[in-house]
Amino acid sequence: MSKKAQNELNKLDEAARAGWMYYVGGKTQDEIAKTLKTSRQSAQRLVALSMSEGLVKVRLEHPIARCMELAQGIKKKFGLTFCEVVPSVDDDPNSTLGLGQAGAAAIERALKFDAPQTIAFGTGRVLRACADELSILHCPQHKIVSLVGNIADNGEATRYDVAVHVADRVKAQHYPMPIPVIASSKLEREIWQQQQHISRIHTLAEQADISFVGIGNLGSVSPLYKDGFIDDDQLATLAESGASGEIISWIFNEEGALISCDINERVTSFKLKATPEKPVVGVAAGDNKLHAIRGALRSKLLNGLITTERTASALLTS
Repeated sequence: MSKKAQNELNKLDEAARAGWMYYVGGKTQDEIAKTLKTSRQSAQRLVALSMSEGLVKVRLEHPIARCMELAQGIKKKFGLTFCEVVPSVDDDPNSTLGLGQAGAAAIERALKFDAPQTIAFGTGRVLRACADELSILHCPQHKIVSLVGNIADNGEATRYDVAVHVADRVKAQHYPMPIPVIASSKLEREIWQQQQHISRIHTLAEQADISFVGIGNLGSVSPLYKDGFIDDDQLATLAESGASGEIISWIFNEEGALISCDINERVTSFKLKATPEKPVVGVAAGDNKLHAIRGALRSKLLNGLITTERTASALLTS
């Protein structure tokens, strides 16, 4: 064997070792460099070589392929334009692990347009997790719009005002909705919505290129209840009316119809209108939200979904 051929063989041997350490052993490039007694740059090149030479192969199979299959099934069953399913990685039936990262990736895809975009947000814990996962960006050309009021009956602002947090992280223009989530009366709602600045926010929401919303269940763990927007009597009345979930405080049943109730007559939130050109994406998962998610998908208030493997499977089999 020639010296050149031997050198090439040795190089591939080193690349295979580096690839194994990185992809199988979970070692960092600094750790690989130390073990192989080389520079970090050389270790990085060896890892890249191991992939380009086919020494390391990555195969998409369960659970990723399963997630793609579930997403296609959800799109077909509910007539969605977009669905992403993330792998379920633990045994918690109500786990939302992975939704923050997937939601953030979807938001960043919208933010990376050079042309000005209007992006609207609901509220909630899962959406806040998406906002927390966003990269620090500089997007002064975009408008971030709140779809929902952010003030409770006692005057306290909600801790989960997602639009504020998103705008802060990506340095975009921000249009909040500083009004009660639920007005004290139908008349008060009309007065609020006639205010010029609120009317302007609703117009921006209607123009949104894409919207992201959470999906809430209704019960003792309902965000509307826990955060003080509805009381025990109202919660009981909603249960008797067949309420199964809410999106930006609009309450619907499992068939997706907005229910006739006092709360829906006083909600100040923008009324969603999902279209293929202006998608509305729900981000939610968990056995405790299954009825709410199913109702949301039937409601046509949204036409996109980011959820977990476990929840997607349950939606397709029930």
